[in-house]
Amino acid sequence: MNTNELAAHWMPFTPNKGFKAKPRMLTGAKGMYWTTDDARQVLDMTAGLWCCNAGHGHPHIAEAIARQARELDYAPCFGFGHPLSFELSERLARLAPGNLNKVFYTNSGSESVETAMKMALAYHHARGLGSKQLFIGRDRGYHGVNFGGISVGGLTNNYKAFGQWIPNDHLSHTQDLERNAFSRGLPLHGGVEKANELEKLIQRHDASRIAAVIIEPITGAGGVLPPPAGYLKRIREICDQHGILLIFDEVICGFGRTGDVFASQTFDVVPDIMTTAKGLTNGAAPMGAVLAGDHIHDAVVDTAGAGVEFFHGYTYSAHPLACAAAMATLDVYEQEGLYYRGAADGEIARYLEQGLHSLKGLPGVVDIRNYSLIAAVEFEPMAGKPGATGGLIQTDAWEQGMMLRSLGDAIAMSPPLIIGKEHIDQTIGILERSIRQHFG
Repeated sequence: MNTNELAAHWMPFTPNKGFKAKPRMLTGAKGMYWTTDDARQVLDMTAGLWCCNAGHGHPHIAEAIARQARELDYAPCFGFGHPLSFELSERLARLAPGNLNKVFYTNSGSESVETAMKMALAYHHARGLGSKQLFIGRDRGYHGVNFGGISVGGLTNNYKAFGQWIPNDHLSHTQDLERNAFSRGLPLHGGVEKANELEKLIQRHDASRIAAVIIEPITGAGGVLPPPAGYLKRIREICDQHGILLIFDEVICGFGRTGDVFASQTFDVVPDIMTTAKGLTNGAAPMGAVLAGDHIHDAVVDTAGAGVEFFHGYTYSAHPLACAAAMATLDVYEQEGLYYRGAADGEIARYLEQGLHSLKGLPGVVDIRNYSLIAAVEFEPMAGKPGATGGLIQTDAWEQGMMLRSLGDAIAMSPPLIIGKEHIDQTIGILERSIRQHFG
């Protein structure tokens, strides 16, 4: 495509001028590989954008979407329904931990976060606790790009031009290079210590004003930071002690990324509300889902009068094509054993771990961290250009035939759960060459 044909599209989270000067075009995908417009095969080590957990182009998912489009292409969800959305809800409720039995549909992770935050406010309002309006997020956390999400998120670039309009405060991030660099699996140091910072924030704001704490079980776009041992359980304990809701953002972690259906099951901590998207449909159709505890739903719905109980929703909530994609995706995860394939103590996760940690000692590498099938390698920042190294490594890897995700001075990997040892070998080879080329 020539430059004029690229001009109309204002691309998201992209250096538009740079891209249009040197486009990277994807024209097809199958299994673990992309096809580019110059007919190259590129290894996908990011599952698209953390979403294509079953790999690309799965026929069962594609056929389900096509069949649904012929049968029922759209159905309004305000005051009407279609059977597939109720079947999917029952299925998700069976998969979810604890009493997360109520499912509300959105179109993305960003919308799931907004919905979860509204649920928390509605819950407190229904119980006569309308003063609980403040949310506590975490530094380096990512919760989408809508105004609620950027208020509780902790990535400055995402809110500096727009503001943070929801009352908020933030826990510090959990990275501790001095004590936890090159951790394999969960970092061992500082978990309870970091979690106890929540007590200080509660003292500052008072529990009567705090609606919820929202965190990712594993920080994703903020650098792939697995939680230190004991951290999540202690956060749950503190929330319970002070009557504060806990929201887990599992948009990245959900659907097999941590070796279980959800990270809350991996880490044995059940939130009050859980957000999902991405892997719910394997990226084949836009969809998110918020799973709420029975106590959240019942407080809002059972205490309301006649009529609409929760004034929230989207035109495309529970879209029939998205529901079909989700049902087929869950089939694939179950039939191919993908929920548990990447278990941290399993063969493929250990092989990835060993391969990545073999890069320790290469010039410029300051940390390698991993849990199950999500990982990051962090590099020394360039003099005068902090945050640029990851992008340079990403570009070099792309030219060698592999897609990575750059996160400042780090690169992230979250491969499709179908990854094999041969793909890991290819990954480590390309990474080593890229690192040596950049750092000498």
